Amino acid sequence: MKLTDFVVREAVVPDLKVENKEQAIRGLVASLKDAGVVATQDEDGIVAAIMKREELGSTGIGRGVAVPHTKHPNVDRLIATVAICHDGVDFASLDGDAVQILFLLVSPPDKPGDHLRGLENISRHLRSETFCNFLRQARTQDEVWDLLREADDGQIR
Repeated sequence: MKLTDFVVREAVVPDLKVENKEQAIRGLVASLKDAGVVATQDEDGIVAAIMKREELGSTGIGRGVAVPHTKHPNVDRLIATVAICHDGVDFASLDGDAVQILFLLVSPPDKPGDHLRGLENISRHLRSETFCNFLRQARTQDEVWDLLREADDGQIR
């Protein structure tokens, strides 16, 4: 499974401007809706599910990275988006640092294997400081997408 198999290119947000965690999550889910992979009537439910997951513990994993995620019955396949928040946003991260890189993942409840593989794939790439630094420097949707493709192809370690 590659990042470009489940990240929705049209939903990538290269310059997310938000003031808090909930705004960030709402912005990411809205980008999936605007890209046509989440129905308008499901938007609030997905945001609520992700916020409920965040109450269990922040998905801000440290080093300026967060991976909010949930399962939702009205999503028929694994989908994700990525956003770069150049100003950083407080995500109650484990290390207390502001988050600049956000990957948001949504999957159907009946495909837990896909959900775990997606999280593992994202996490593996986010362990690369080089990949994260390149993402932080990206300014356009195309630049972010090119980085995802290069990571998939093993060109960024």
